[in-house]
Amino acid sequence: MTALRTLPRDGLASVVVFLVALPLCMGIAIASGMPPAKGLITGIIGGLVIGFLSGSPLQVSGPAAGLAVLVFELVNSHGMAALGPVLLLAGLIQLLAGLLRLGGWFRVTAPAVVSGMLAGIGILIVLSQLHVMVDASPLASGLDNLLAFPGALIDTLSLANGSAALAAGAIGLGTIACMWLWDRHRPKRLRFLPGALIGVSLATLISSWLALPIKRVELPANLGDAIDWIGPQDLASLANPELLVAALAMAFIASAETLLSAAAVDRMHSGPRSKFNRELSAQGVGNMLCGALGALPMTGVIVRSSANVQAGACSRASTILHGLWLLALVSLLPSVLQSIPIASLGGVLVYTGFKLVDPRAMRNLRQYGRVPPLIYIATALCIVVTDLLTGVLTGFALTLLKLLWSASRLRIKLMPIESGHAELHLRGAATFLRVPQLSATLADIEPGTHLRICMDRLSYIDHACIELLEDWERSARLQGGSLTMGRRTALKQRVEGRRRRVLAQTA
Repeated sequence: MTALRTLPRDGLASVVVFLVALPLCMGIAIASGMPPAKGLITGIIGGLVIGFLSGSPLQVSGPAAGLAVLVFELVNSHGMAALGPVLLLAGLIQLLAGLLRLGGWFRVTAPAVVSGMLAGIGILIVLSQLHVMVDASPLASGLDNLLAFPGALIDTLSLANGSAALAAGAIGLGTIACMWLWDRHRPKRLRFLPGALIGVSLATLISSWLALPIKRVELPANLGDAIDWIGPQDLASLANPELLVAALAMAFIASAETLLSAAAVDRMHSGPRSKFNRELSAQGVGNMLCGALGALPMTGVIVRSSANVQAGACSRASTILHGLWLLALVSLLPSVLQSIPIASLGGVLVYTGFKLVDPRAMRNLRQYGRVPPLIYIATALCIVVTDLLTGVLTGFALTLLKLLWSASRLRIKLMPIESGHAELHLRGAATFLRVPQLSATLADIEPGTHLRICMDRLSYIDHACIELLEDWERSARLQGGSLTMGRRTALKQRVEGRRRRVLAQTA
């Protein structure tokens, strides 16, 4: 009864999500170096299959811009046939991780690394889709796309050689302008209509009316013709270590994006909370199915999910229905999709890429110190200069270095109180890395001094520093001095307990 009562609201929400997903599914496929039909297949599976299995009922799954860069690199290096086996293995990793209840661990990612990863992906998407907007083919890397774009722009502006490219560029820029204006001035009554749909629809109508000689979406008459089933001979390619690494990277990035999106969706509504392990397993099943069909990888995507929540969705029915609408349109009206200019879809991805480079993320990170923004910038630049996996690993390495630095930072201040008495103030973490610094300070204390150690701002002390203090105390006692601890805390009690045991053994 509850499902029937909410069906009208879920039905309306499903139409909104369908309108958002349609251009993105095809655009992300093109950005991935794959036929548009592959993205539509993934979107359909994300609705019809993952909609039933999902642990986050209001989250929408489908092809994601975050994986477009990884897929493009994979297809460019190893061919389209390598994607199916890699995706099948990545999905299996996700399924097992969910069954082993490891969902929470995929969310253990520093915000600076996640924001930097999204910014790097956004920059790469913009650099590649600028070429698509002028009906050119993107190159293998971000730097290559950046260096080649001035030449492509000159060819476009040369009317003798680039009239078609100039028309395509105008269509792409018009799409971006339309999306920007719609996002800022849309009427309240039409707020459910996505700017991407408005931009692509107008670009399609204008380009068809003017009969512009530009590239358009190519779809098979039968969607089944776009399915490339993988066989046993394809699985043998997984013996290549590079493909194994690609599968691990795809599983991790897809899982992290999915679970971060699910957590964000939970903050948007007051309904049932996400079950992260179930969601992770569902994504694994979906990616295994996409791999078997030779489609694009999927994740939970925040753009479609937020549109679903804002449109008033109440249950998983909206996600399932949006997949049904995609299947119906592709099956019954493929000619409508075949009239869409590719440059317009490129414009949609350029606009999406710019939004991934979110300046607010940098401002939010600044409140936690100077290091997080540097990690953000380093991760993004490394992704652009090298590749996605190297950039993410660089971000993780920098985060670990920051953690080690913070965990080993110790401030030592020796304060003489009166003749024969002094205080030693310790602040931070006293680890073996700071033994030389602490030892040098203790060596400067006059023999026979009664030393009081203030530990109220000490967060941690390891056995190396404890033994150093014990050695100094034994020497001080022989010379008429002493060592006492300030403020009775659990940390002090632990240090003193160990000290008493050592002294009892040496007595």
